Amino acid sequence: MAVFIFFFAVEIVCLGQTSTWLKWESKTPARGSDWRFFQDSVQSILYLDSISGSFQKEGYLEIFRKIEIPAIDSLRVEFFPGPKYAWAEVNTRSIPQELVEGLGPIGKNYPLILNWMDRLILEAEDLGYPFAIANLDSIKLEGDSIRATLNFDFGPFITWDSVGVSGQTKTLPRYVQNLTGIEPGNPFSQKEFEESILTLGRSPYFIIVEQPEITFRTKSARPTFNLRDRNANVLDGIIGLLPNENEPGKMLITGQFDLELYHLGGKGRDIALNWQRLNISTQSLDLMVKESFLFNSPLDLSIGFNLLKQDTTFLNRNFSLNFGYRLKGGGYLKFFTKRIAGDLISTAEYQNATELPDVADFKWNQYGIGWDWNKLDSPVFPRKGYWFTGEFSAGNKEIIENTGIPEEVYADLVLNTPQYQGKIDLQKHFYLKPTWGIMLRASGGFTQNQNLLLNDLFRLGGLKTIRGFNENYFYARSYGYMNIEQRLFFGENSFLMVFADIGILENPYFATSIDKPFSFGAGVNLDTGTGIFRFIYGVGKSNAQPLAFSYSRIHFGYLARF
Repeated sequence: MAVFIFFFAVEIVCLGQTSTWLKWESKTPARGSDWRFFQDSVQSILYLDSISGSFQKEGYLEIFRKIEIPAIDSLRVEFFPGPKYAWAEVNTRSIPQELVEGLGPIGKNYPLILNWMDRLILEAEDLGYPFAIANLDSIKLEGDSIRATLNFDFGPFITWDSVGVSGQTKTLPRYVQNLTGIEPGNPFSQKEFEESILTLGRSPYFIIVEQPEITFRTKSARPTFNLRDRNANVLDGIIGLLPNENEPGKMLITGQFDLELYHLGGKGRDIALNWQRLNISTQSLDLMVKESFLFNSPLDLSIGFNLLKQDTTFLNRNFSLNFGYRLKGGGYLKFFTKRIAGDLISTAEYQNATELPDVADFKWNQYGIGWDWNKLDSPVFPRKGYWFTGEFSAGNKEIIENTGIPEEVYADLVLNTPQYQGKIDLQKHFYLKPTWGIMLRASGGFTQNQNLLLNDLFRLGGLKTIRGFNENYFYARSYGYMNIEQRLFFGENSFLMVFADIGILENPYFATSIDKPFSFGAGVNLDTGTGIFRFIYGVGKSNAQPLAFSYSRIHFGYLARF
């Protein structure tokens, strides 16, 4: 006992130095380390304790250490592990059998036993017992073997209380409760709480300001999330005046207007309006309304309307109704129906047609299912993670007879035919350094029908698909393209980038039906605090556009957020 007190006193005195050089070794088994420097005594003690713990996990339960002082700021430590013990049996009869079966055999290696006990505690925490305790008792030595009994105490059963929300946010607690799946009265789950933090972190409406807290009361737990709303709403517009060629002496209003209001009332209600008219004949209109957790159910409801007028050729209208259901872990399942109708604006050039033109009147009732899997670390400009979306739809398309086209065009034509459509999109972000990241995106789609028309093909090209070309430059029956960006960050949402886009498109109405466009360029994305300014310069090549700087495109815009 006197020797032990002497060694303990020497260790305390020596480790009381402000900084220490330390070297340790063990002869049986032969291990050790070279001299290491520690700034203070706390680091030294923790380091020595970790070495002792690693020996104990291997079965050297009688380990002790001896300290020598070769210099005033140096320590040499020798560990004496002693005999190695093997675990012969750990009695788990006091633990409910359903828990034991779910965790598998406990094993006879000490680290495996500790790991099994940790998993036992985690399992109990997810069943409503956050204060569960497991420890080894009645330890018996039989030669070099050890037998013990594992005691387990569930502790009090805890259920979820109502969710608390604090901070500079209009978000309602009920919305957070629906989004996280934390329902009052359900058993407490540590895993559910940790997943809720990830789910809220992916929200485009707000950010988590500080680490969420759990307040335990009598048999209940109340989680509180400190949130701050993002500047997610968008108001942007460009208005231009051009002479109206169809009505001399009058002006034509052109431009673009975007109004997007998100999270109205703090309940995930969104409204968006997008209008674009960049020349005298072509314009588009998009309207969208979304209600999250309809009547506090797990379902989202969104209604959309799209109108596209393509010069003097056709007019398309698209009405959609979508139901969405959130899955745990970032998944989102949706069911949708669309009614798409296309009308010819002028039939003058088809009065002598002998076969169905590439543009015609039609209506298509579409029914589909989609899946969304979001594992990005940020909903705005992520730096790591991935995002996968996909959908498939089918329905009946009907060709509508137009009185401005000869009747014989429709004589031998099957007017009602099935039509199919599918799309996928995958984004992957690589976090290489704090200021350097790479974004990869791959997209593909197809549409199939016996009477496929030009005005129900996909429209691609522009800022969101293949850069270096005008918006909606390409028509495609099937397509695939990849975007590659290297980003050099100089702020949270500000970065310089270089990019390359490459694709393959099929258009049955072109002489060369297969097109392999590619583009490259550079740009900047600048977060001004009140909005996002984006400037991208791109050069592209396709069957109809040569690779030349005279055909380069500049994509730029400023989104004012509030």
